[in-house]
Amino acid sequence: MKQLPSRGHCVARLAPAGRRVLLTLLASAAVTAPLAGQVATAQLAGVPGPLTIGALYRAVDSASPGIRAAQASALAAAARVPGTKRLPDPRLQFATMNRQLPGFGLQVPLGMNQVQLTQMFPVPGTGKLGLAGQAAQSRADAEQARVSESTWEQRSRAAMAFYDLYRADATLSVMRETLRLLEAASATVNGMYAVGEAKQADVLRAQLEIGRMTGQIAEMAAMRRTMTARLNTVLNRPTDAPTGVPQLPFFPDSMPSADSLTALALASRGMLQAGADQVRAASAAERLARRELWPDLEVGVIYGQQPMQGGGTDRMLSIMVGASVPIWAGSRQLKMRDETVAMRQMAEDDLEAMRADTRGRVAELVTEIERARELHALYQRTLLPQADATVASARAAYQVGGVNFMTFLDAFMTVYGYRTEIHRLDAQEGQALAELEMVTAHPLVAATVEGDFTAPGGAQ
Repeated sequence: MKQLPSRGHCVARLAPAGRRVLLTLLASAAVTAPLAGQVATAQLAGVPGPLTIGALYRAVDSASPGIRAAQASALAAAARVPGTKRLPDPRLQFATMNRQLPGFGLQVPLGMNQVQLTQMFPVPGTGKLGLAGQAAQSRADAEQARVSESTWEQRSRAAMAFYDLYRADATLSVMRETLRLLEAASATVNGMYAVGEAKQADVLRAQLEIGRMTGQIAEMAAMRRTMTARLNTVLNRPTDAPTGVPQLPFFPDSMPSADSLTALALASRGMLQAGADQVRAASAAERLARRELWPDLEVGVIYGQQPMQGGGTDRMLSIMVGASVPIWAGSRQLKMRDETVAMRQMAEDDLEAMRADTRGRVAELVTEIERARELHALYQRTLLPQADATVASARAAYQVGGVNFMTFLDAFMTVYGYRTEIHRLDAQEGQALAELEMVTAHPLVAATVEGDFTAPGGAQ
């Protein structure tokens, strides 16, 4: 202390007020931290304005390569349908018979030029073409249903990163405000220690909390970069492109019952619709396979020209009728039946498994949302006010020497922990709602009308 006499003299004059200044600084966190946590500022990451969930969903719909791939697959499946309902292409042949060698002239009277036209078609009444068309149409319908599933899946992926990004920004804001207050408190405690108004343990504890908070800020900043990269990946943008500051949407005040959400999911989810279409396609393929044992007919017309010995040309017309003979039915057509029966059974079991998973996941998500809301209410209405009251009580006790500095600091850090936990629960509820939207294929969070999602160098 002999090295800083002037500073000690100054602090000595302020020592009676030093304790009150310290307490005022720390207690101010109860007011500043909620605001900082709810409204993340652009200085957190140097990015453009707020990013809303509605704008993000529009960006995903227009920029996601996964959605475009699903749409292309649906177009390809739809393009295959008309061809399955048509007969095989007719076969046209040109032939010449009994040419003389050398010279390649027509041998009289055996030489002949021919034009052959043949057409294969199934036995009338078997309905092979109709069943083939039904199977192809059902597969196309399944691919179209997968477009909806892919859209909601990509939106859900983006929402997971969005809410993680929101939590990172909100927590960083609280952390940085807390760090500022801790640094101010540390400076005050150091001054009080210099004049004997505080203990060395108080100084060390304040420095420890500053170091811990600095490390947590660095860790959370790294997490934010990870969430930014994940969000940009869904949007098919450079991983380090600016994303904007996530703005928490308005969650619904009440949720439909689990039974109604389950019914909605079973009726609307694209994955389940695709599964039902696959069952119909497999059933049509099975019926078609049972009729493959019926032979395919072939009808042909042959036009021939033959030179006559006395001159002139003799013209002839021949008609040909044939049929395929299933001599390998035991290892081909009958095995095809076995295959389609197994494929139909697999499709039905897959659909039943998807329905069971959907019912279970809806129940899990509803429980998760309810748990997040109950905990949020507990922290917001009970624990946080109690913690604020504890800080006020500890402040009053510390002013008269009733408690030590570390007791007051512990109460202050408890308030910080509750505030960050509230942001974590907000993000958790948002992620559960986003997945529930995917499972039910219906929006549950109101999307505010806002401008298009844009970022320098990024896709819209």
